[in-house]
Amino acid sequence: MSIEPSRGVAALSDGDRADVVAAVNGLSRSLAAELHRVDVSVVPEPFQATLLRHRPAAVPDPADAVQGLAEGRIDSEAWVQECLARIDQVAPGCLAWREIDAEAALERAQYLDRERRLGRVHGPLHGVPVALKDMYDRRGRRSGWGSTMRDNVPPAAIDSTIAQRLEAAGAIILGTQHMAEFAMSPTGLNVGLGPGRNPWNVEHVSGGSSSGAGMSVAAGHVPLAIGSDTGGSVRLPAALCGVSGLKPTQHRISVAGVMPLSPSLDCVGPLARSVDMCAWAFAAMAGVDARDGSCLSLPAPGAGPAPAAARQLVLAVPDVSGSPLVSDAMAAAFEQARRTLSEAGVRCISVPLPDLDLTGRLGSVLLAVESAALHRHWIDDVNSGYGRQVRRRLSRGLFVSGMDYYDALRLRAPLLEAFLRDALQGADALLLPTVPGEAPRVEDTVGADESELERRFSTLSAWTRGINYLGVPGLNVPAGFSPAGLPLGIQFIGRPLGEDNLFALGRLYQSATDWHRRTPY
Repeated sequence: MSIEPSRGVAALSDGDRADVVAAVNGLSRSLAAELHRVDVSVVPEPFQATLLRHRPAAVPDPADAVQGLAEGRIDSEAWVQECLARIDQVAPGCLAWREIDAEAALERAQYLDRERRLGRVHGPLHGVPVALKDMYDRRGRRSGWGSTMRDNVPPAAIDSTIAQRLEAAGAIILGTQHMAEFAMSPTGLNVGLGPGRNPWNVEHVSGGSSSGAGMSVAAGHVPLAIGSDTGGSVRLPAALCGVSGLKPTQHRISVAGVMPLSPSLDCVGPLARSVDMCAWAFAAMAGVDARDGSCLSLPAPGAGPAPAAARQLVLAVPDVSGSPLVSDAMAAAFEQARRTLSEAGVRCISVPLPDLDLTGRLGSVLLAVESAALHRHWIDDVNSGYGRQVRRRLSRGLFVSGMDYYDALRLRAPLLEAFLRDALQGADALLLPTVPGEAPRVEDTVGADESELERRFSTLSAWTRGINYLGVPGLNVPAGFSPAGLPLGIQFIGRPLGEDNLFALGRLYQSATDWHRRTPY
């Protein structure tokens, strides 16, 4: 049966429909300009094979790993109590949360404390309180996906793989957290729940879509939170709230039991105060999963090397000072980070600034089609409760041609190869800003002019969304503050499956700086 475009866009006004069509036509023109890169006979191979083909050699000195972070904590119950008190005391408070499982968390903490006293440590996250973005299945509970539209869905029958693996590593799940509606906003906007607010200044946004994770880790509510990253949704709130955050290699962590948005781009990732905690969370979550056929067939990783390993790595560093996509404060922080790493022993080489606008646009083609297909049953309903911004973004996929979607898939491997060749130029990782500058004000992310708001959102995620199309890992670390006292972030971008290199660089940087130790409270 043919699909009539009028069905899925009936809820759009004439003005919104014209804007959506114009945006899609722009994406189509960008894609057409790049088709010279692929012969007509080239078909898209499974992207997992592309990623594996470009895997780097093992990071130097892997045996010199840090100790498990939970070893210094002997009283998990007290840690959970401390977290609950922080939620009550430190802004933005309960806005960062959808559900807090205080009783269950305290019971598990008491059990883990007894286990530790008996010499039974369950894993590297033994006794660590952790929060989950409200999009992970937990048995007997309903994940809301940031929307009231799921209020009547049945509770999950089984835990997501991520929830299972975190608990197997000894973690204590404290609850679920605020997120942008269906993970569709880089600012953390949620019409029903309220916007994500930055703990450093609640008049500014938290970043999104893993807004609750950024808010709660920065505010000290929890030491670790698990978000997702389809176009920057881990790295953006991590950068804007001043914490560490990892977007792993595509398909490195199972998405079984996780809300889908764009399966070609979706990644599970941790946010934490330090790179160390992110590395241990990654080690606990990654690895092949029989429940997720897209997951790379690789064993669970270790937690990566110690900082000294970074001195054997080469870091590609472009000049961002003239870019319109960085503020003066961001450019200064970026240059200071380069000097810090160079003085710490990392060999930095100069490279041209990569064209992330193109890869971001092609990623938007994949996101548009896949998210519209997944939401088709609700988009068709003119009475469904989407916020206007989310409906506009989802509706783009109804206008993208099948040929454009197929060509965006075909271009993925050659553009990844070009990126590794031209942007890294033989280096182990690339240094980039994560965000253009400080977090925008909340009042500047809402309003009637949706086209202008979408332009601002596009600018906010300009350094992140193209990375998801390429499938490579990215690690945000705090790198200073704006004149207004709001955090700034930089990101290390690695080769496919090059997380160990990123952890080594991040650990070295955090051993030489204290930005990640600063708090808003």
